[in-house]
Amino acid sequence: MNALVLGLMRVLRYLPLPMLRGVGTLFGHVLWLLASKRSKVVLTNLALCFPALSAQQRRVMGRAHMVVFAQAWLDRAWLWHGSSEVVAGRLTLVGEVKALQQRQGAVLFAPHFVGLDAGWTALCFQMHRKFTTVYTPQRSPAIDAWVFQGRQRFGQVRLFRREDGFKAIVSALRQGALLYLLPDMNFRLEESIFVPFYGIPAATVTSLPRLARLGQVPVVPVTTRLTQTGYEVRVHPAWTNYPTQDAEADTAEMNQRLQTWIEDMPEQYYWVHKRFKSRPNDEASLYPPGTD
Repeated sequence: MNALVLGLMRVLRYLPLPMLRGVGTLFGHVLWLLASKRSKVVLTNLALCFPALSAQQRRVMGRAHMVVFAQAWLDRAWLWHGSSEVVAGRLTLVGEVKALQQRQGAVLFAPHFVGLDAGWTALCFQMHRKFTTVYTPQRSPAIDAWVFQGRQRFGQVRLFRREDGFKAIVSALRQGALLYLLPDMNFRLEESIFVPFYGIPAATVTSLPRLARLGQVPVVPVTTRLTQTGYEVRVHPAWTNYPTQDAEADTAEMNQRLQTWIEDMPEQYYWVHKRFKSRPNDEASLYPPGTD
């Protein structure tokens, strides 16, 4: 099955983008209906984060999310297998790009919007800098090899695994590398603290302020928006007076700032993830039974 999927992705790279996005739209609607456990997770997240919306509005947003999720997944066909000309024509870097053209290292706060792989590819492809990121192995060896290779396709790239620890990452930062960091998920509880996300305690890793402080580098947010013509990758201004000596306050600020970007494109945030899976003080799960 994995060989079939990977073969299909290599074929899909030849489709014009509007046609590929059409396939993604159909795929998304099918996922919404058939992947019912994941759809329930999406709806639960939306109910927790957008309680003012009606149930119908959340269903519309949830289905729209599943569509862009599917479209972004299929876009890896051209991101990782398409020609350099195709990739260049569909990825646009905007914002404070010049700030990343200096020699200093930086932690790039890259939240989990569906276009996160497009954002990574755009930066590595268009900028002559050394990039690093933290790689989470996939369950399937074949898919793992495909993802690992795809994320190293362009530029000067080094992928760290979580077991490599902070020391190697901090060393890379101090040597001028740019770290593409995605710390806004419910990762290992022993590495997390509970800080508000949409007013609800959410287990959140403290790696963003810790790495910035240890590496003595700024935090520069990068967000990626899926568009009709590809992706817009926006480099935001570096955060001032960040980090402080208070990791909890810094992590809470990270979540608060993230919310402002989510409000701008709510359907494109990664709602399929159980963001509130871990609960403080062994509280009951916020997700419906059977969604594990």
